[in-house]
Amino acid sequence: MKQMFSLILTACFISGLFSCNSNTPAAKEEPAKTADTVAAVATPPPPPPAFKPFDVVEMEHTVKDYAKWRPFFNTDSVNRKAIGLENIVVGRSIDKPNSILIVLQASDMQKAKAFSADPKLKEVMTKAGVISKPAIGYWHVIRFSPNMAIKEWVEVTHKVKDFDAWVKVFDAEGPATRAAQGMSDAVLSRGIDDPNLVHIVFDITDMAKAKAAIMSEEKKKLMMSAGVEGKPTVKFYKMAE
Repeated sequence: MKQMFSLILTACFISGLFSCNSNTPAAKEEPAKTADTVAAVATPPPPPPAFKPFDVVEMEHTVKDYAKWRPFFNTDSVNRKAIGLENIVVGRSIDKPNSILIVLQASDMQKAKAFSADPKLKEVMTKAGVISKPAIGYWHVIRFSPNMAIKEWVEVTHKVKDFDAWVKVFDAEGPATRAAQGMSDAVLSRGIDDPNLVHIVFDITDMAKAKAAIMSEEKKKLMMSAGVEGKPTVKFYKMAE
């Protein structure tokens, strides 16, 4: 009898044990990582494209009336594109609003030069009300900031004795110093016909500070120490509407 009672208790205990185990919630299985998921986590983002130097044409002239001139310029874009000239910006001198600056990227500099000398371009300019002889510069851009605002800027052009010596002084001054002076580095280029002709463009963040810094005795002394020859050309522009 005792042996029978013991067997019944054992059977009940085993039954209860299995019953408890069946009510325990199963552990959640981790979703299997697919090859696409692993690849997405493991693959770093692609690096930004490397900067490639490019050529530009800058043309400046004075017009009678900007509002009359602009439609002629816009219409002539077909001829410019046909020889590989793309608009970068059109600016107006801050001091002389009828002095117009046109900056174009050139895919073929020989064609660009031929276009600039074409009598047909002169005819278009005359009809558009251009009243001065165009000043044209051909530049090879070696540094370019993709974040430039192109709203208000200053262009500094000067000749140097030795470009490599000049750029060391320019880099030693540094973009942080120029930023504190109200200027942000935007473009550094060299003359195509004369590589010792330097053309620098700065975005203006504070006009008063920028003008004071550029015209200061400290800046003149710095330029002289860098080997700048002659008096630099300094011009301030704003984006033409």
